[in-house]
Amino acid sequence: MNCRERIIIIVINFFMVVVVGNSQQLPLYSQYMMNKFLLNPAIAGSDGYTTINLTAREQWVGFNNNAPKTHAISAQTRVLKTSHISKSTSVQRKVRRPSKSGRIGIGGYIFDDKNGIINRTGFQLTYAYHIDLSKNIQGSRRLSFGISANAFQFKLNEKGILPYDIDDELLMNYDRVMFVPDANFGIYYNTKNYYAGFSAQNLFKSALQLGNEGESNYHMLRHYYIMGGYTFELPSTDFSIRPSVLIKSSEDLRSFQVELSMQVFYQNNYWGGISFRSSDALIIMAGLKVERYYFGYAFDYALSDIRKHSFGSHEFMAAVKFGDNARRYRWLDRY
Repeated sequence: MNCRERIIIIVINFFMVVVVGNSQQLPLYSQYMMNKFLLNPAIAGSDGYTTINLTAREQWVGFNNNAPKTHAISAQTRVLKTSHISKSTSVQRKVRRPSKSGRIGIGGYIFDDKNGIINRTGFQLTYAYHIDLSKNIQGSRRLSFGISANAFQFKLNEKGILPYDIDDELLMNYDRVMFVPDANFGIYYNTKNYYAGFSAQNLFKSALQLGNEGESNYHMLRHYYIMGGYTFELPSTDFSIRPSVLIKSSEDLRSFQVELSMQVFYQNNYWGGISFRSSDALIIMAGLKVERYYFGYAFDYALSDIRKHSFGSHEFMAAVKFGDNARRYRWLDRY
């Protein structure tokens, strides 16, 4: 097998996205429910906070130097808009007073994802629009739409390539670094007690081409995510239970997965939970909130044969939320 064939096979395997081996085109997150913005652009600014999240994921620890690793930082906020409302005074005069409101959310996301000899470093810029459908004593119902433009740098680690022929034409001429643009879309519906969302990533199915030959032209697969969750407040206690589900698949259904999760919260400051990712892993998670700071940890115990060569996967999450001011967002129900 010459170097051309080796590189092509590597890229084909990357784009196949086989669930059993947990090969993946897109980064994987076990604590997605703590930062759903990573999977759905419609969530940007939906809660009215200015939020910054950090995530570090070390997958298949102990496997080898080429085990998947993901590091990400995201930020999102709601854009406030100054408007004026008319109010009648006791002498029937109308006075226009300033009022803050806003339906637009914006966000950004930077990530570095390593999978074998393939490394991707990318960014995403997001615009979201939020519509309050109704308000009642239980709270409001909100429908959100979001779209994002993203791009990543695709790079092969040459140190991981063992050529049989150092003068192979593809090895000598292929692009070491490729820049790949694309876009995502999302819809999100939420109330005080439950949420549901749908998103699609890699809308344009951007292509990679190694060298100048058409036979080495491969496309990103379009990926779909469906998520939902519910909050059960336990009467006369400080506990709440939050089950959630995430369904994800590529367009060819080869990477179809269902992730079922259950979290228990105490005073909304401490939480623990468990998740099951079909054909892949059992996940245990825990976290706490200290004032405006949030910290979380998740451990993935692999259910596939990879567990014979790995000590599991570890994921750390840290976040900070600004803007917890009732006067600033008195028009917005945040949950």
